[in-house]
Amino acid sequence: MRIVVHGGAGHSAEEQDGVDAAAGIGWELLAGGADAVSAAVTAVVALEDDPRFNAGTGSCLRADGSVQVDAAVACSDGRLGTVAALEDIANPVRVARLVMDEEFDALVGSGAQAYAQAHGIAPAPVTGSQRKSATDTVGVVALDAEGVFAVASSTGGVSGRPAGRVGDTPHWGGGLWTDAGIGIAATGIGEAISRRLLCFRVAQKMANGLSLAEALAWGVALYPADVEIGLIALSEGEGIGISNTSMPWALRED
Repeated sequence: MRIVVHGGAGHSAEEQDGVDAAAGIGWELLAGGADAVSAAVTAVVALEDDPRFNAGTGSCLRADGSVQVDAAVACSDGRLGTVAALEDIANPVRVARLVMDEEFDALVGSGAQAYAQAHGIAPAPVTGSQRKSATDTVGVVALDAEGVFAVASSTGGVSGRPAGRVGDTPHWGGGLWTDAGIGIAATGIGEAISRRLLCFRVAQKMANGLSLAEALAWGVALYPADVEIGLIALSEGEGIGISNTSMPWALRED
């Protein structure tokens, strides 16, 4: 069992305690017999509830002053749930978790809003943060005692971008990926991550013989230094975080 957590590319050591706390919460669940999805989602909720991170309560403001959030949850058993452009939802990862058990994979905007309310997630005002933000997301990868991987991510987007803009967080293969041997979550410039289908390509590199560390290093090296990129990942044997900028991350394992 293991869990790895990141607090976003571009964040500093000042937020490390929040990442450590989220990793601890997820680890306690895994150690108590919880499944990987529950551990990953609960750890992300802890980060969404910490206003220092660009997710949930700390989400940045769009160009029109609104707060819109995206999230995703995936499991190595093939399930996927993504939501985008939600407003007045402090924990969008909970909505993505619900979508993961549906016949569809993605909901956006007013449809996602109505779905959340119909499933007992009541809207609540989210003030967001005035800080400028372009690259940070929060993410978790967990591996449970049954050998199942789960990935969960959440973001408040990019400050000043248009309402309705969607980055890499809910982009399957770009912002997250998991299969029977690996779980990966990305953070950084969303468009750069999505256009290169980053997480899927890193997983393919590992499947073709690279170690987990080599595959992640290959992925980060795709980008010039001025494009902030970070990755966390778990395989059956190890867990790693890597970035070309500051990125608080934490690993817990048995």
